[in-house]
Amino acid sequence: MTVTERAVEQVKALIARAEKQGEKPLGVRVGVKSGGCSGMTYNVEYATEQKKFEETVDAAGVKVFIDPTATMFLLGAEMDYEETMFRSGFTFSNPNEADRCGCGESVSFKVGEDGQPVPQQ
Repeated sequence: MTVTERAVEQVKALIARAEKQGEKPLGVRVGVKSGGCSGMTYNVEYATEQKKFEETVDAAGVKVFIDPTATMFLLGAEMDYEETMFRSGFTFSNPNEADRCGCGESVSFKVGEDGQPVPQQ
């Protein structure tokens, strides 16, 4: 997974805000979870420790931890941050998506016969 400069700057701002409130995040953790009309949503949260089997992306000094259950779903993905008049948040451009709902909040992934994600190159 790659992380754009805009996403790096937003993660830095979020970490600085958390530190002012006495928290000590090491970075953010990215994963996927069940939800939304297409079945899955991306999840971004503070990471205070590296969990067992987590991959780490170091992007311009920011640590992004990849939840091990999401690794195959996130291969080749790009994490970005966008602000519009109506919303702001992290966005993902992911070649492993099979479909995305109309509002863009949830996705479905390409899976094999065994139910496991099939990463695209």
